Amino acid sequence: MRRIPMAAAARKPVSALLLPIWLFCLLVCSSSAQPYIGVNYGEVADNLPPPEETARLLKSTAISKVRLYGVDAGLIRALAGSNISVVVGVANGDIPSLAADPAAASRWLAANVLPFVPATSISAVAVGNEVLESGDASLAAALLPAMQNLRAAAAAAGGAAAGIRFSTVNTMGVMAQSDPPSTGAFHPDIAPQLQGILGFLSRTGAPFMINPYPWFAYQSDPRAETLAFCLFQPNAGRVDAGSKIKYTNMFDAQLDAVKSAMVRAGYGNVDIVVAETGWPTKGDAGEPGATVENARAYVSNLVSHLRSGAGTPLVPGKPVETYLFALYDEDLKPGPESERSFGLYHTDLSAAYDAGLTSSGAAAGSPSAGGGPAKASGGWCVARDGATDADLQADLDYACAQVGVDCGAIQPGGACFEPNTVRAHAAYAMNQLYQAAGRHPWNCDFRASATLTSDNPSKCTAPIPTALFCSITPVSAYMAVVT
Repeated sequence: MRRIPMAAAARKPVSALLLPIWLFCLLVCSSSAQPYIGVNYGEVADNLPPPEETARLLKSTAISKVRLYGVDAGLIRALAGSNISVVVGVANGDIPSLAADPAAASRWLAANVLPFVPATSISAVAVGNEVLESGDASLAAALLPAMQNLRAAAAAAGGAAAGIRFSTVNTMGVMAQSDPPSTGAFHPDIAPQLQGILGFLSRTGAPFMINPYPWFAYQSDPRAETLAFCLFQPNAGRVDAGSKIKYTNMFDAQLDAVKSAMVRAGYGNVDIVVAETGWPTKGDAGEPGATVENARAYVSNLVSHLRSGAGTPLVPGKPVETYLFALYDEDLKPGPESERSFGLYHTDLSAAYDAGLTSSGAAAGSPSAGGGPAKASGGWCVARDGATDADLQADLDYACAQVGVDCGAIQPGGACFEPNTVRAHAAYAMNQLYQAAGRHPWNCDFRASATLTSDNPSKCTAPIPTALFCSITPVSAYMAVVT
């Protein structure tokens, strides 16, 4: 008998006939804009496209949020009237004056926010970047007063400004402990500042903003199994001895470590926003794993994970608002080659790789993907000739643990239990995941143990019902279903 995880056997199938149209579209249509997918717009470069071209590129994608590291008036104005919201940033050097003088906070808001709203949606202001990890105690002490003064100024201004959230961006360096996730704890050196900031975020409904990078975790542990864990690829998983939760990817593990630390601090009610995460396409000789293929795997699998609605084990069923790093490569950044190579797009507006972010509403010939929307491959995902039973068993376990995959049919007595072989059961599970995730080529990779075919190999690998059409306009959301 093939080893099928019990949790997977109990998982309910996703059925087009049982879900409301809008929810089914959310689960299987990967092309429309998603409210939880954003991107960082870095400007440490000398070859960036004009703001209007960048705005046009963004509108052709499923990206619905942009984070700026400062205030770029040209781009903010170019996004006016769009459905793309903006996070603007306060420079670290401005924090002391904003903390010391409420009038300075009012002037900053009047110069950098009020001229643009409500024409452009400014959803949040990130006050400083990585301040608590800067080693500057006086700057860290000024952070909360600056946030408080800016929020008071926004409330006094009223209108669209009153709804803006104020937070600050942190790296995983704020964590003293993160492995396993259940032991997550903030560093004692910054605990007093964090306690006050978390209290402010809790009172105002603003999120805790953090930069989890599985890329850096892999750099410190460059084993093949760690790479698979970081890239959302099939792997044996890691069991948290404290919570008994089995994690199948580093992203969830890092976020749940932060959530555990927040719970320990008494603020588990505060939402987490991922302010940065990404994977470089190039690196120096001493930076293993910095390749286009790995970058595509990380970002596309992360996007699929977010779209699944799974959330994390500690916060299930709630996609995490996530800002990918970054829109473009930044050729003027110092440091190793990887620092200049995180772009989703080249500055000539061509895609660095297909991350599944192209919108179906983009006009033909859009530069976002080099001439039109990315297309799903269709067909069926099956086990590749030559794949070992050990690899296929790992793929089977991984696929059955994912949202939208129902492995009940390959349990004893199930309609597809026979033939009772690892290869047959793995093919069933891999194809289920491929269909549920959007039928993109990267959803049928499984570390090269699977392949696509245009011929339906059997009734037990037929595609699950999928929507032929999902309108982005709820009033006219019609759907045809293959039966």
